[in-house]
Amino acid sequence: MDSLSIEPPACDTGDNWCNAVYNLTGKHWLAASADWLVAKPLTILLILLVAFVVRAIIRRLIDRLSRVNGGSKLPALLRPLRERAPQTLGTILSERRALRAKTIGSVFKSIASLVVFGTAFMMILAELGVNLAPVLASAGILGVAIGFGAQNVVKDFLSGVFMMLEDQYGVGDVVDVGEASGTVEAVGLRITTMRDVNGTVWYVRNGEILRVGNSSQGFAVAVVDVPIGYGADVEQATDIIARVASDVTDKEPVSNDVLEPPEVLGVERVSAAEGIMLRLTVKVRPGRQWAVQRSLRARIVAAFEDAGIQGPLVRGFPSGE
Repeated sequence: MDSLSIEPPACDTGDNWCNAVYNLTGKHWLAASADWLVAKPLTILLILLVAFVVRAIIRRLIDRLSRVNGGSKLPALLRPLRERAPQTLGTILSERRALRAKTIGSVFKSIASLVVFGTAFMMILAELGVNLAPVLASAGILGVAIGFGAQNVVKDFLSGVFMMLEDQYGVGDVVDVGEASGTVEAVGLRITTMRDVNGTVWYVRNGEILRVGNSSQGFAVAVVDVPIGYGADVEQATDIIARVASDVTDKEPVSNDVLEPPEVLGVERVSAAEGIMLRLTVKVRPGRQWAVQRSLRARIVAAFEDAGIQGPLVRGFPSGE
């Protein structure tokens, strides 16, 4: 046989791509490289295509589960989770649920993208013949380094995730987080935005919040302390407070916020500066305690003036010589 005659390459391994390329081009070297030139690129493209399709399906499913259809209906994503949102928020309740569902949904989307594309990346490396053990070890070391360098960001993020899942507070809640207190305007995975009674906007990192006092969950208690002088009749003052409180809470608009009848606790404390302090408490809807307190104070003070009950005396001191 002539040594210059063209012989087909060794494609006896069942590689159909080798035979197909040789039959198409007649080139030995091109047929021998068919696996790298055709099979592997097509496999990689298929892996990427499947990854994008799976990611798109998961994201659409999460969007559907986190969609808010109405203010009185929970998104499907939030139904397995505990909700402490007060029903009295009205239109704010729908905004609160939408924000919570959107934030949790974004977390799930990020996790899904990381898992899908991470898996696809590992499959592509395996297809290229790369040893995955050193890659995984390097990725682990890099992750630890990044986590250590950005530990405050990671701490804020994790705190925000658990805060969202547990529904510790949300938009419209009146909260006290230690250094700042006010009405929550926005809740993110890293930052909580709130506005205090003076109109100041506070941006609080979630990782720095060690405790949260929420005045908008379940119910609230309107506490009214009324001072009277030492010479006043305590029993008469107590009767007036009980009568006025009952009258105020039985009529609108205060009656719409009251959950239980008012209770006069009696003498709370006695001091030289404040005189005798009488206390009244009323169980009300969350967030409405301050409005009820103002209404009760105004009516009780007017009733005391009509009955001639004196308040504590304010002693003045000479300015000195």
